[in-house]
Amino acid sequence: MKKLQNVLYVLTPESYLFCQNEAIAVRIGGEEKARIPSHTIESILCFGNTTVSTPFIRFCGERNIGLTFLSEYGRFYGRVYGPVSGNVLLRKKQYDALNQNELSSQIVKSILFGKFANCRMVLMKAAREHADINSKESLNAAAEKIASSAKLLDSVNDINTMRGLEGTVASDYFAVFDNMIRTPDTNMFFERRSRRPPENEVNALLSFLYMLLKNDIQSALECIGLDPAAGFLHTLRSGRPSLALDLMEELRSPLCDRIALSLINLKQIKTDDFENNNGQYILLDKARRVVIDQWQKRKKEVIFHSFFEQKIAIGLIPYAQSQLFARVIRGDLDEYPAFYWR
Repeated sequence: MKKLQNVLYVLTPESYLFCQNEAIAVRIGGEEKARIPSHTIESILCFGNTTVSTPFIRFCGERNIGLTFLSEYGRFYGRVYGPVSGNVLLRKKQYDALNQNELSSQIVKSILFGKFANCRMVLMKAAREHADINSKESLNAAAEKIASSAKLLDSVNDINTMRGLEGTVASDYFAVFDNMIRTPDTNMFFERRSRRPPENEVNALLSFLYMLLKNDIQSALECIGLDPAAGFLHTLRSGRPSLALDLMEELRSPLCDRIALSLINLKQIKTDDFENNNGQYILLDKARRVVIDQWQKRKKEVIFHSFFEQKIAIGLIPYAQSQLFARVIRGDLDEYPAFYWR
């Protein structure tokens, strides 16, 4: 199994990145602030007005260190990566699979079974821990609705119908999301899922966490040699990493949503950690650092992977699932084994 490496998040405005021997150096205002051995870093995320030297781009490319640029609010700008790893034949098989209805259907169904099961697990866990009877009942009822959708999914082979069931499950899940928020901060309500733009604080927090997960999965896919843009559940669209979004589905609720709920319920993230920019809510710099710190700690925790029958770091799940997906595309596995959170 691949060794878990770190992601370097550059959040401070006016940061300048350059290479020094085999180290990644960060300079701010003419003063060097950090120096990190490059062999410990898998990818770098640069937020806001960050600049890099030309030799540094070459340095990252030669060492397969992903270099991603985002706005200070997390909007994706671009990504620099070295030579594509993996066999070109794997990508060809991936593209061929898009036109194989039976295989595509099986992949989408497996992903959605994983998503439905993990969403249901999050709701049932929250219900067990909740003191309020009405909230318990609402969460358990939503969990049962998701179980019913999973039964319907079992008999469906049309991908568009599966997408419809996924939309129903997402609606049932997010309809009771507020029941999992137990902070006395009356402004921290979810209300409904809104993405572009996030219309409240909770949606802004979720979007930021989803962005972090998407980057990790996209990096894992590229490391394996798969094309992150050629997805099965999410339709193909220029500029969209559809396959990365596919593999995110089984991990959103148990990883990102639970981190968000923990940060809110433990009062680590509060209303004043956000900025309202003409109706678009944005995490402030200090809050992003809190979220990233929690994200990195969570990735180092270990969990049992039922397919590999061993414990792995949570941060390695995207890599493990990308490996399994590649084996399905090659024909080494009959079905894609989604990750079921325990």
